[in-house]
Amino acid sequence: MGGLARFCVLALVLMVATNVILRYLFSIGPVSLQELEWHLVSPIALLGLSYSMKHRADVRIDFLYERFSVRLRALVDLLSSLLTVAIGGIIAWLSIFYVIQSYNLNEGSPDPGGLAFRYLLKAFIPLGFGLLLLQGVADCFRALIQLRNPDNAMPVAAQLTAEEPV
Repeated sequence: MGGLARFCVLALVLMVATNVILRYLFSIGPVSLQELEWHLVSPIALLGLSYSMKHRADVRIDFLYERFSVRLRALVDLLSSLLTVAIGGIIAWLSIFYVIQSYNLNEGSPDPGGLAFRYLLKAFIPLGFGLLLLQGVADCFRALIQLRNPDNAMPVAAQLTAEEPV
């Protein structure tokens, strides 16, 4: 999913550049291109969320966290992972009905020349938060293992080198 999010970032950059060139050099500003720009933000944010957590690239208060003992770090990780699971599960569950409603209405853009099939865009909400839930479960297991054996520090994905097995 991280690869798909990265691809969407590249597509967004190319789409914005194309839209700027069309608008300022040719005085053309298609609504569908403008909508596609913000449609690409959804998979970037929602798929990139769990990917960044997997690689520990999420926002953390490291200046405090670094000073904690291994056991306290594991406890903080466990509590934050449980919260992540709860939030991911609740939002994923609630958003499924939102996507179904959009699908049943065959929702599209209200703007003339806009994009159809808006439910495809909205489907990234339960997918993204479902992935967040799964990453939270994985982080819970990592924290539990760390709590049981604090002397054996487990590397996270961002700390792995090319020589170490994943």
